[in-house]
Amino acid sequence: MKTILETERLILRELIPEDANLIFELNADKEVIKHTGDQSFNSIKEAREFLCNYQDYKLNGFGRWGVFIASNNEFIGWCGLKLHHDGFVDIGFRLMKKYWNKGFATEAASGCLRYGFEQLNLREIFARVAEENKASIKVLEKLNMIFVRKETCNGIVDANLYSINKTRFELIKMSNRKIT
Repeated sequence: MKTILETERLILRELIPEDANLIFELNADKEVIKHTGDQSFNSIKEAREFLCNYQDYKLNGFGRWGVFIASNNEFIGWCGLKLHHDGFVDIGFRLMKKYWNKGFATEAASGCLRYGFEQLNLREIFARVAEENKASIKVLEKLNMIFVRKETCNGIVDANLYSINKTRFELIKMSNRKIT
């Protein structure tokens, strides 16, 4: 299991098949997946198969990473980058409900942006979010991402596309504006 990055309170690492029960539990909460267009896994076995077949780390050098509290190694969700078939990279996050509104999504996503721009040398990172998902929109705005347009994503008709490019990220970093 490979650690990707650490933040003040979190460790983000590659997900492994042994994390199947964690991913199953995360996606089993209908509120957690309400705005994602995703379905729950039918079983822990199905979640394990998903993780066994997850190729993003090998193919792209990045993906969705497990998010764990550094002090006790408790799984709280996932966050990370994804390369889409049309060539753009997006950031996404999904946390267990009991960890909502504690700053963890912003902290994890900020670390992923930093990793994407500084380690992977990406030029731009996007995010797609359902228009009704006000909490995730708030996270994207805290990350200084800019609204680009409305579009359809994963069957979500009213999705908003946000973006931040490396130049904007660096300018914010240099001006000492905290991106968390």
